[in-house]
Amino acid sequence: MREERDPTRRQAAFDVADASILLLDAGGVVLSCSGNAGRLLGYTQEGLLGRSVTSLLADEDAARLPAITERCRQDGGWSGLLSARHRDGRPVRLMVRMIPVKEPGGSARWMVLAGDMTGAPGWDMSRHLLERMASQSPMGIAVVDTDLRYVWSNPALEKFSGGPPQHRLGRRLGDIQPDLDVKAIEAQMRKVLQTGEPVIGYEHVGRLRSGPQREVAHSMSFIRLEDDHGHPVGVYYTVTDITDRYRARQRLALLDRAGEQIGRTLDVMQTGQELADSAVPELADFVAVDLLESVLKGAEPAHRPLDDPELVPLRRVGHQSVRPGVPEAVVEIGGVARYHAGSPPIECLSSGKSWREERLDPLAREWATDLPGGRAATFLDLGLHSVMIVPIRARGTTLGITTFFRRQTQDPFEADDLSLAEEFVARAAVCLDNARRYTRERDAALVLQQNLLPHGVPEQEAVDVATCYRPADELTGLAGDWFDLIPLSGARVALVVGEVVGHGIEGAAAMGRLRTAVQTLADLDLPPDEVLAHLDDLISRAAREAGSGPGAPSGGAHTVGTSCLYAVYDPVSGDCVMASAGHLAPAIVAPDGTVTFAELPLGPALGVGGLPFECAEFHLPEGSVLALHTDGLVATHGAPGTVPDPEVGKQRLRRALEAYHLPLDNLCRTIVDDLVPTQPHDDAALLMAKTRRLGADRVASWDLPADPAVVARARQMTARQLAAWGLEDLTFTMELVVSELVTNAIRHASGPLRLRLIMELALICEVSDTGSSAPHLRHPRTTDEGGRGLFLVSQLTRRWGTRYTTNGKIIWAEQPLTERMG
Repeated sequence: MREERDPTRRQAAFDVADASILLLDAGGVVLSCSGNAGRLLGYTQEGLLGRSVTSLLADEDAARLPAITERCRQDGGWSGLLSARHRDGRPVRLMVRMIPVKEPGGSARWMVLAGDMTGAPGWDMSRHLLERMASQSPMGIAVVDTDLRYVWSNPALEKFSGGPPQHRLGRRLGDIQPDLDVKAIEAQMRKVLQTGEPVIGYEHVGRLRSGPQREVAHSMSFIRLEDDHGHPVGVYYTVTDITDRYRARQRLALLDRAGEQIGRTLDVMQTGQELADSAVPELADFVAVDLLESVLKGAEPAHRPLDDPELVPLRRVGHQSVRPGVPEAVVEIGGVARYHAGSPPIECLSSGKSWREERLDPLAREWATDLPGGRAATFLDLGLHSVMIVPIRARGTTLGITTFFRRQTQDPFEADDLSLAEEFVARAAVCLDNARRYTRERDAALVLQQNLLPHGVPEQEAVDVATCYRPADELTGLAGDWFDLIPLSGARVALVVGEVVGHGIEGAAAMGRLRTAVQTLADLDLPPDEVLAHLDDLISRAAREAGSGPGAPSGGAHTVGTSCLYAVYDPVSGDCVMASAGHLAPAIVAPDGTVTFAELPLGPALGVGGLPFECAEFHLPEGSVLALHTDGLVATHGAPGTVPDPEVGKQRLRRALEAYHLPLDNLCRTIVDDLVPTQPHDDAALLMAKTRRLGADRVASWDLPADPAVVARARQMTARQLAAWGLEDLTFTMELVVSELVTNAIRHASGPLRLRLIMELALICEVSDTGSSAPHLRHPRTTDEGGRGLFLVSQLTRRWGTRYTTNGKIIWAEQPLTERMG
């Protein structure tokens, strides 16, 4: 009795014992068949007899039948797959073997064995056929036993080094390929032997004994072989060369890393160093990046021949090596890199084309000149054997060169390496050009900013001042906030802080226009509310002129909504008058450390219209500190969508002012560092002014009647006061000035007069009266008998002017004392 087969493996292969048998005549008609043949196709055994075999096959295979019978007649048999039609119409895949049969009498017959292949993996192949398939495969194939010794390999494995198949028999991988990472490969084999789970696509990178100078990559797959009882008998593995694919993947990975590492800043030097760092060691063992000197300054590279090393200064902006300390470099970072005329670096710089040399002449001198210590090493001394030079070009302009050397890596640079280096440098070139353009724009922006903001505190004795400015735009350093300290007549000073809507160059330009306007209005000695009123008119007029149509200038729009605080402090009286146009009130730190905020009428922002501006007056004891600031200093940023609470910011400022007891300069910067984040959302400016007082010993004043006879007495009092101050050499000049000013007031004004002398950095003479008429400087003719008073004053003093008060006006003149006092 035949042993019952495993039902799960019933259709795993073609079995003659299970096949249906048909006997066909020469025309393909069924003469006889086995009983299971009918069941295979859904017919009874009698139903198949007399039927043409073409009627049992699918149309496509029925058309092939003449060619199959001819092939069977020539070769003595045929095997293959055919599609038959079941009686119910569904297709049946059959494994068919046809054998010609000769009967006595010479009539031709065909013996057909057919088996159902539905669900079967395919048909059985003989060992001879399998061996031919494995031997002719371009893929390396081998079988090792459980001791990992070779028992069979195909000829294709020979191209992976290790010799022909007979040379491998009985040996292990480490015996024939000691340069590979044998432990890692055999570990994969043992893992497969132990678990039975195949390892597919294991990648290995190494050097073969047949080509030790070249690194190769292989993809290996391992499958356990078992006997009929499921016991492991060895490992079957395949090897394919994926070096090209591996290198392409490495190149893409290198380019990806370069894209992440290069250009993280807009600094030319840093970007050049990032280029060198990214190429070592994956692409080269030593890399040097040299840029034209004009590129470092942000300028456009000069349009002149680049083949003369004397006319084309190069600067080393970056280099890197696999060896610590970069011993191959002959030029320091930031140093001048000079190359011999006609050398490859100069040729590449001039032509804009790359250059590659697989093997350098080891005895050739290096190309650089002016080496420190007279160093003139050869490439052999430096150990460099292969080189690529790639010009750094961006937007059609050559910015410099990048030189790649190999030292430890034995493989010479190939064409693919040069293509990679060119793409590598091309990406970096865009970053370098962006950094160059940024350097140029930043330098221009800084020049603009430096010319817009105060360069220093002007000489005056009214206040001690400290300032700190923190722009939101850290790239350009430009913003619309500004502050100012403006000396006024009578030893007074104006303290100004303001904020223009917007940032960047447009905001800074608008700020510069307003700062100039404020300084001009301050020279007119106007009260704070009138200064703001004039600014408001100026901005409103500029906005109307700018218009709001497409393409209209935006200067007016940037100034509308500007906030400004203008304060005037008098060190003689200790009084401070201020007015606000939509700006936060300043903090006042009393001498005892108490912090309050000025109760100041908040007027509308400039240019938006509304209520008139109002002044508030305060008396500040000596040693008080005024903290004028923009809203960026006290801005609070809560959850998205929430409105910042200005009161919270004021309290933070109050606590900071109360917490620190530092010198004014340190206090100012500490406050800003404390309250302003590292990356602020808004510009922040802080101006801190500590008040001083001019003592009674430096101020002298006299009330005078409006009588011409008082002029002589005024001169006498002036002379006595100058003698008391030790300024006798100014007596003649100041007597003349006092005489002219008092005479002018008596002649053109009414009411009592007041003469005041102030000794500050200048000797100040003031004559006040109750008149409102403005004096005018005249240039009298030689025949005129009068009109020379103010002309003489203007010639004898540094400056003079008029300011109006609630009761009249003051005519003043100043004579500098700084040179005398120094």
